[in-house]
Amino acid sequence: MSFDAKQFLSSVSASPGVYKMLDEQQNALYVGKAKRLKSRLASYFRGQLNAKTQAMVSRIADIQITVTRSETEALLLEQTLIKELRPPYNILLRDDKSYPFVFVTDRHPYPALEYKRARQRRGDGKYLGPYPSSGAVRESLTLMQKIFRIRNCEDSVFAHRSRPCLQYQIERCSAPCVDYISQPEYQRDVDHAVMCLEGKSEHVTQLLTEEMEAASRTLNFEEAARLRDQIQQLRQMQQRQFVDNESGDADIFALAQRPGALGISILSVRDGRLLGARHHMPKNDLDLSPEALLTEVVSQYYFGQPHSVPSEVITNLPLEDGTLIADALAQQAGKKVRVTHQVRGHRAQWQHLAMTNAEQQLASQLANTTQLTERFTSLQQALGLPSLPERLECFDISHSQGEATVASCVVFDHQGPRKSDYRHFRIEGVAAGDDYAAMQQALTRRLKRVKSGEAIAPDVLIVDGGKGQLNMARQVLTDLQVPGIVLLGVAKGTTRKAGLETLFLESSDNPLVLAPASPALHLIQHIRDESHRFAIAGHRAARDKARRTSTLQDIPGIGPKRRRELLKFFGGLQGVQKASRDELTRVPGISAALAETIYVTLNG
Repeated sequence: MSFDAKQFLSSVSASPGVYKMLDEQQNALYVGKAKRLKSRLASYFRGQLNAKTQAMVSRIADIQITVTRSETEALLLEQTLIKELRPPYNILLRDDKSYPFVFVTDRHPYPALEYKRARQRRGDGKYLGPYPSSGAVRESLTLMQKIFRIRNCEDSVFAHRSRPCLQYQIERCSAPCVDYISQPEYQRDVDHAVMCLEGKSEHVTQLLTEEMEAASRTLNFEEAARLRDQIQQLRQMQQRQFVDNESGDADIFALAQRPGALGISILSVRDGRLLGARHHMPKNDLDLSPEALLTEVVSQYYFGQPHSVPSEVITNLPLEDGTLIADALAQQAGKKVRVTHQVRGHRAQWQHLAMTNAEQQLASQLANTTQLTERFTSLQQALGLPSLPERLECFDISHSQGEATVASCVVFDHQGPRKSDYRHFRIEGVAAGDDYAAMQQALTRRLKRVKSGEAIAPDVLIVDGGKGQLNMARQVLTDLQVPGIVLLGVAKGTTRKAGLETLFLESSDNPLVLAPASPALHLIQHIRDESHRFAIAGHRAARDKARRTSTLQDIPGIGPKRRRELLKFFGGLQGVQKASRDELTRVPGISAALAETIYVTLNG
């Protein structure tokens, strides 16, 4: 059954709302929101779409819409439907069942602070969290039991105690099981512990200070001393958190993306304390931009799952609907919420830490052996090779307007990047900016060692550049008569966007077309990006070294003594460069022939 988009769009409202795209079995393909439903839905059937979006649109059998009063309502409804329907083309975070909570029951006169992996009961207590990791929960519980002496035993053990346990002896419990503390006093300690876990430790400190002063006025010095000890412990906890992380109440989102993979890290900071991090590897089936992708993740994180809302949400990229999300979060939390990607000081450090985590998770994912095997297998099929390639090498050229030209050679095998085999080639004797000659020199030096048996030959040789670079590489292989190497050229697309590269197999007349989602293309993009990074690093190192080093060192016949005499005589390198041949011969130790060499070297 084909979907009549023209007829459907003729009756769609221009109001804000939510739309569900359904297939022939009435299963949800995608759920989205729109400020103007008519305009947003029309965009799916007009203009040029990427391949993934076209694939989804081709499966549409029906579209259902729900009109809302505002875009904020649409955002909240969208995330509710995504969690309920889990459409395959939406960004989906893992279910929150793995997130740990702290649970406080209201069915026991002496409740404990319990560790819970998920919301197991409803309506019979209070859940605090979710926390980013189990370690964060256990550390928090240990602190609360130490400060407020909350019991940590099971209800069955509590009901059969006839005397205090070891926890009471080490002052980690107030022994409510044997009535060493009254129920109202114990409940007050539990309430204080809950407030601290909610980030209100400063308020708890003020309450305890007031209670301590009241106990002192009534001459209840024992109680005043106990409260004093609690206040000191809270102050120590607050001071340690402030020294380590300044202050703040924020969630930090960072997205890192490479061809074929993306990683998102979420750091949680409460009351100035970093509680931990969570990492997600969502699929980007619609090839969304990084900003749009991060917007979807932030929206689903808060509106699709029960996470506490902080005072600030920090991202490493600007969100497409930042103001809308901030308004919706404020409505949900009942307080002002700031959403920003521009931060300073310790917030910038949190942002950098989140980005570091995202990059690390992404690197781990790309290094996954299973995924690498899949990519090498896909490359074998794409290139029509009889067996799985064992070694890939990629060459790239880097310079600054011809200065300090460096070629890079990076190597990949079935374990990923083989950094011990990476090489830099300092390019000399070629015209500034002549990338073809630079590539010829680097490949000749590398392949001569292969032909002589000094080095291992690559199965696939990848050249980062257009047709000219590829033709130069083919000429080097022909001149040196090195057989058995598959040659692959990678030319950047017109927009230089990943996925739009043009590939050439063996010659510039044989383009190789791979789908944007092809694992083989992702492997090629990965090694190309690594080669580019390594070339830039080598070029910068060579350029900086050259700029820090006197050019007199490179002139034959000029040693330390003569260099010192030249610099002393002319007052510096600029004076030497401006000197004539006759003026150079006036320097002690400089002959007419040497003066000619110096002049020609410095002045061309």
